[in-house]
Amino acid sequence: MTIAHTCLLIACLLPIVCAGLAKSRGYGKRRRDGGYDNHNPRAWAESLEGWAARANAAQANSFEALPLFIAAVLVAGQHQADPARVDQLALAFIACRVAYIAAYLGDKAMLRSTIWAVGLGVCVAMFFVR
Repeated sequence: MTIAHTCLLIACLLPIVCAGLAKSRGYGKRRRDGGYDNHNPRAWAESLEGWAARANAAQANSFEALPLFIAAVLVAGQHQADPARVDQLALAFIACRVAYIAAYLGDKAMLRSTIWAVGLGVCVAMFFVR
């Protein structure tokens, strides 16, 4: 497995990490006491506030970012792009996503948006690597 392929797996797992963070405030509590409601998880998630709500939003955005990243890695592979360069870009994307999630959790909106744009640029660049 290449580094880029490992990054694909990591990118696929990041939304699950964010979901776990969002749900963590409800761990150990009964549903009636505000604990996680597996019977109606979306309504429960809508009731989240603060960093837990931001973690849930980071989960959604992490899922939204996945298709472009997956496509970028696959297209780079089909074009027989320089594997070392693809690996570097894939690692840069993962670094952007981790920083993005941290900025989201920390309520750093402008920084978060900047990091998101850099991650988007990294994905676009992967389409043009030779």
